[in-house]
Amino acid sequence: MKILIQKSDLKESLYSFLRKCGYAPFYNSYIKVLASSGYPRFHLYINEENNQYIFNLHLDQKKPSYGKETAHSGEYEGGVIKEEKERIIDLI
Repeated sequence: MKILIQKSDLKESLYSFLRKCGYAPFYNSYIKVLASSGYPRFHLYINEENNQYIFNLHLDQKKPSYGKETAHSGEYEGGVIKEEKERIIDLI
């Protein structure tokens, strides 16, 4: 799910804002872990265009499995994702 945020709407650095939202850096993205096992977790990728950030949010239900096939059990839509989107927007 995409979230568009104007850079001018943030009163702090992007990193500080993401920490306030409960996200931690994870390679070239950010995650918010929901259980002690590490999954499920919200996974957030961020792109910058012009004067806005584009957040791409999804929910990883379980660890990806690799082998003969790639399996990714990410949810990109739904009530839980919508609630997290609204929570992030409310924290701006």
